[in-house]
Amino acid sequence: MKLDQIARQLELTDLTPELKSGDREATAGFASDLLSDVLAHASAGSLLVTVQVHLNVIAVAVHADLAGVIFAAGRSPEEPVRAKAVAEGVPLFASTLPAFDLAGRLYAMGVRGV
Repeated sequence: MKLDQIARQLELTDLTPELKSGDREATAGFASDLLSDVLAHASAGSLLVTVQVHLNVIAVAVHADLAGVIFAAGRSPEEPVRAKAVAEGVPLFASTLPAFDLAGRLYAMGVRGV
């Protein structure tokens, strides 16, 4: 599913609009706050749902070749983290919804886990 379609349906805030990444495809979903779990189990092209907002999330997203990251529960990274995501080409989104609700809604939209 395309990121712009997901963002629209979930009313996500696009934190990296300069990437113009709406046509990027999320091939799966993955929800975790344990970054080692993401590295070990998320497939390339996955869309990560997390409440972690630090710089390591971007490093993991790049290393795991994630389609993007959704920050849940009203969390949002500080500017240096956002800027690093732009530099690395990692689309970031934010939602006020809890991670559990986001995962459920993504599933209902047809985005499945690995």
